[in-house]
Amino acid sequence: MAGAGGERWVGLATDFSEGSRAALRWAADNLLHAGDQLLLLHVIKEADYEQSEAILWESTGSPLIPLSEFSNPITAKKYGAKPDAETLDLLNTVAREKEVMVVVKVLWGDPREKLCQAINEMPLSCLVIGSRGLGKLKRVLLGSVSDYIVNNATCPVTVVKPKDG
Repeated sequence: MAGAGGERWVGLATDFSEGSRAALRWAADNLLHAGDQLLLLHVIKEADYEQSEAILWESTGSPLIPLSEFSNPITAKKYGAKPDAETLDLLNTVAREKEVMVVVKVLWGDPREKLCQAINEMPLSCLVIGSRGLGKLKRVLLGSVSDYIVNNATCPVTVVKPKDG
């Protein structure tokens, strides 16, 4: 999605794991340019209605949350998210050094469906997603979010595999 200034919306799916941080580092090194908008997509499988605002936003996902607000533990908890300090530091560094605006959208439900829904609703120029590096058998038994996204997304998808995989 190009805005008035020509900026792109780049999506980054995250579960705040090492694989997601690797995907963020890859996007920063190879994809992001000044003026881009980085949309961090975080899907929570099961909503905790007592501890978050999930009941208000479950069908549409949260509103877009600026990184500065999402970095506040109270705001993250309000949406049921548990970002780690390393990822938040990396995001703030990328935002500053690459001159990109970072916003977060929290979604609730099946990660495969919710990520494809978010891609369609934004729409994104591309999506970067990390891979957990599951073996073939585990991928068949458990299903792979990244495999599903690659086959069903309406935008280009880059899967960043772990260095050891």
